[in-house]
Amino acid sequence: MNETPLIEVSDVRFGHPGHTVGEGLSLRLHAGEVVALLGPNGGGKTTLLKTLLGLLPAQGGVVKLDGRALAEWSLPERARRVGYVPQGQASSFGYSARQVVLMGRTAHLGLLARPGARDHAVADEALQRLGITHLAERSVHRMSGGERQLVLIARALAQQPCAVLLDEPTASLDFGNQGLVMGAMRALAAQGLGLLFTTHDPNQALRCAQRALLLREGRVLASGPVAEVIDAERLGALYGAPVELAGAAGASAPVFLPGIGA
Repeated sequence: MNETPLIEVSDVRFGHPGHTVGEGLSLRLHAGEVVALLGPNGGGKTTLLKTLLGLLPAQGGVVKLDGRALAEWSLPERARRVGYVPQGQASSFGYSARQVVLMGRTAHLGLLARPGARDHAVADEALQRLGITHLAERSVHRMSGGERQLVLIARALAQQPCAVLLDEPTASLDFGNQGLVMGAMRALAAQGLGLLFTTHDPNQALRCAQRALLLREGRVLASGPVAEVIDAERLGALYGAPVELAGAAGASAPVFLPGIGA
């Protein structure tokens, strides 16, 4: 790919004030591409996403958005270029799907401004892109976990970004709802968005992503095309546990399972 990456990270050191979580990390995210970030809990995945969003300043190296240093973009400008779907976010209020999605228009509104006709149209388009128009007036409390997650993705789309970062988008979802969300992500990439998501499941990376980055204790163990990066040996090193390969013969993609010993 020769076009300017949507997000480009070069030799970045990242972490929290007074504490470095990881260093020496480089990656690129292009339009129409899905990149999977795999690693154990505490390995720095969420901290890295917050650094890419500018919520945490990089401690070293360079983070670029559309070819410009991230620090050169104002917060509203970043929000209009990069959407974010955080982990397992649940509201204690019974907002409807349309109300939640409209919240994504905040980056385009002035202080204390109310959403107008254009904002409502963009929100409705986001619901339509994900095939959940029928949920528009339903309370998020009366949805399945997968439906709620699609609503949160629609909220990010309402920002009209070029890229979306998703932090464990299938966490706590049942098998069917995981497929629902992963299918939506692939469809959005086909429409030209760049997506970066974190996951613990290498099989999701193989099904959904073109490239993968393996992150352990803040350091990159491997990075590249998913078929080259994800194998039992690397996964074992990543998670510090045995990994078994199953169902590769005659299958469209290998299937990896945690090893359970004898």
